[in-house]
Amino acid sequence: MRIYMGFDDTDDKDATMGTGRLVREFVYGLNIDCHVVGVIRHQLPRLENIPYTSNNSSACAIIDISPDSSIDYLRNYATEHLEKYCAPGSDPGLCIAREDEVNSEIIEFSKNVTGRKKTQKEAMHAARTIELYGLGGTNDGIIGATAAVGLTKYGWCGRFIEYGRLRELGSQLHVQDLFSAGIDVISTDRDPLVPLPGDEILNAEWIRPSLWGGRPVLQVQRVDYGVWEPAHGKRKKGHNIPSDSKNRATVLPCSGQ
Repeated sequence: MRIYMGFDDTDDKDATMGTGRLVREFVYGLNIDCHVVGVIRHQLPRLENIPYTSNNSSACAIIDISPDSSIDYLRNYATEHLEKYCAPGSDPGLCIAREDEVNSEIIEFSKNVTGRKKTQKEAMHAARTIELYGLGGTNDGIIGATAAVGLTKYGWCGRFIEYGRLRELGSQLHVQDLFSAGIDVISTDRDPLVPLPGDEILNAEWIRPSLWGGRPVLQVQRVDYGVWEPAHGKRKKGHNIPSDSKNRATVLPCSGQ
């Protein structure tokens, strides 16, 4: 049974660990009965009327458990992890759903979150058939947490920040190395050629495959015949926190059920 767990708004401007790192640390600590498929970072809009800390991203952990298992362990462990590691000025949200529970309404809401401001009320309505919790501050993280789940099920956006041996691949790679790790390689050139197994991939120190068609896909561009490099690299963080956007509210866990 596949479980999607969405997290958002776990840091503040002084935090040393962003949401992506927090979710990665969460999956590292799961017991052996849980198989971690991956962690996907989802971009949310950097609009002036939306408060965010750095790049405004949420994250979704994809976890396989046995069909007869309860998700109580995942919920409880995630809640404890957030309570322990969330920054004091954060507004964390947690969304949990079985893969077959993520319906078209949740997906459409999530797609809309990437382009315009949405409200907590809209998030709770979209997620009413799954689990949704606000765990502190203003609880605004429930919006991005819901979006992380819906966008992961949508399967055509976001990038993997954890997937199998992704972080062990090293910087000297061939296309076959990625194939062996379960990652497809696709050229984004205007007139694309097909990356072949023996082709080199340069500048591979930072590889984060995209979620395309429900699979991890590394987008590359051609340097020369038989030589490629990742189409996208690591970027510097920025900050956008309106002065009135982080007013604290009483902690009020909310449920979408």
